[in-house]
Amino acid sequence: MLKESILMSWQNIIHNKMRSFLTVLGVLIGVASIIALISIVQGVTDNITSQVMDMGANKVTVQAMGTPLKRGLSVNDMDTISSIDNIKGVSPGVSGRTSLSHEGHVMEEVDVQGRNEVHFANTEDLLQSGRAINRLDVDNRNQVCLIGHDVVSELFPTENPIDREIIVNGSTFLVIGTLQESSGFSAGGNDQAVIIPYTTAKSLLGIGYVTSLDVYLMDETLSDTTTAEIESALQVAFNDNEDGYKVSNMQGILDTVADMTGTLTLMLAGIACISLIVGGIGIMNMMLVTVTERTAEIGLRKALGAEPKTIQWQFVLEALFLSLFGGVLGLVAGVAVAYVGSMLMGVSFIVPAYSIGLAVGFSAIIGIVFGYSPARKASRLNPIDALRSA
Repeated sequence: MLKESILMSWQNIIHNKMRSFLTVLGVLIGVASIIALISIVQGVTDNITSQVMDMGANKVTVQAMGTPLKRGLSVNDMDTISSIDNIKGVSPGVSGRTSLSHEGHVMEEVDVQGRNEVHFANTEDLLQSGRAINRLDVDNRNQVCLIGHDVVSELFPTENPIDREIIVNGSTFLVIGTLQESSGFSAGGNDQAVIIPYTTAKSLLGIGYVTSLDVYLMDETLSDTTTAEIESALQVAFNDNEDGYKVSNMQGILDTVADMTGTLTLMLAGIACISLIVGGIGIMNMMLVTVTERTAEIGLRKALGAEPKTIQWQFVLEALFLSLFGGVLGLVAGVAVAYVGSMLMGVSFIVPAYSIGLAVGFSAIIGIVFGYSPARKASRLNPIDALRSA
């Protein structure tokens, strides 16, 4: 009996091709929207996460805003933090803005960054050519520098800048290396920058303290524990004044990104589900029309002994076929749209398995829910009244 119900449902769908197609279209659009939106958001999320990871998942950043009694971090403060377990190295940061010049070419308001050898050892794709700052440069306060992409283009448009001299804030510095052009999250970060030993930067800029510190970890899974120990050391250094410093790690940033993109995904999926509901209403409308058109047939079948349950199953299966057919076509269309969208946006093409289950499963539920009422109406028709309407 079930086989016959399935066959009759399928034959009715085929018999009304255009009406069935228009009904399926609503479900198709809804499923395609869910697949495409979730896939594209997932690809964007993965790209953002990858770029954040490239910035250093094993790094804890300390910002020393200072207090009236303590302006920043001292050498002793940095030594105390360096002695904490799980810390591979610390990179002090000193920054300011000044002018550069070379053979009459002048650049104003250039970012001068003071760093040490740890910064270069733990930052990938930073060096373009030449060499990085080493421990001797830091200890001896050597007047050496690395220059960014825009600085090279402005001051050395036709020559190799390595081993050439530039004037930084009135002092002569030897160019020992160049930096790669910035991209992604760091876009513009180093293009108009000059990096010099942080000890030299303190003297050049007249700063007696360190304003920021990058702390690199040996085991990033212990990030939260190590961060808590760093905060304890800073609390002592700043006399329990928490306004004097701020500590953040990449795991916290990753968690924030995950929360934001998760909320965005749910919101977009919810909007797309509205299309599925509209498609479900279309299925209900078609099934009600079908029941009306086939009233005489239903009456005849009931008069010949067909049980109401059998008739109800036939119409439910018909609605289910329509919704599942729309779901499968929507899945194909959604994957295609997600692929094209990912390529155009330059993000990873990812189709999460849960999005497929969500879209197809929800479309099946839509078919059953919106097909049940017309099916129940058909099963409860009085055979005599139904035959009279013929």
